[in-house]
Amino acid sequence: MAASSSSILLLLAATFTVSASAATFTIKNNCGFTVWPAATPVGGGTQLNPGGTWTINVPAGTSSGRVWGRTGCSFNGNSGSCQTGDCGGALACTLSGKPPMTLAEFTIGGSQDFYDISVIDGFNIGMAFSCSTGVGLVCRDSSCPDAYHQPNDMKTHACGGNSNYQVTFCP
Repeated sequence: MAASSSSILLLLAATFTVSASAATFTIKNNCGFTVWPAATPVGGGTQLNPGGTWTINVPAGTSSGRVWGRTGCSFNGNSGSCQTGDCGGALACTLSGKPPMTLAEFTIGGSQDFYDISVIDGFNIGMAFSCSTGVGLVCRDSSCPDAYHQPNDMKTHACGGNSNYQVTFCP
C-alpha cells in the first residue's frame, strides 16, 4: 500500500510540475549596436551587445507581459537612462518603459498562450516575435502590418501553452 501511495504522489507531483512550467523566451540582438532589452513583469533587463542573446523563463499564469528594446542607454551599475524605452532609469525594469517603444506582448496561460507586437506606444526598433507553434510576426518600421496600431486592432495570435518564444531585434 505504501508503494502505491508513493507512486500516486510522484505522479501528482510530476503532473503539477508540467502544468506549472515556464515558457522560455530567447531574446537576440541582430542590430549593429547595443540594445538593452527589458521584460515585465518578469525578466528585468540587461545589456545585449550585437549578436548576443538573453534567455528568460516566464511562469505559466503570467498575463500582460512585455518585452521591448531600449536604445541609447548609459548605465552606471543598475541605474542610468535610455533615449527610448527608459523605465525610470533602472537597468532591471519593474515598470513599463517610456515611449517610443516597439513591444512584444504576451500572456502565458495553461493550455494556450497569446502574443502580439504593438506599436501603439510608438516604434523605436525593428522586432520579430514568434513562438514554437505559431505564426512569426515581423515589424521593421512603424507601419508594419503585423503590429497593433490602435487598441481595437485584431492582431493577437494563439500559441500552444508554455511554448518557446523568440524575440529578435533588427530582424
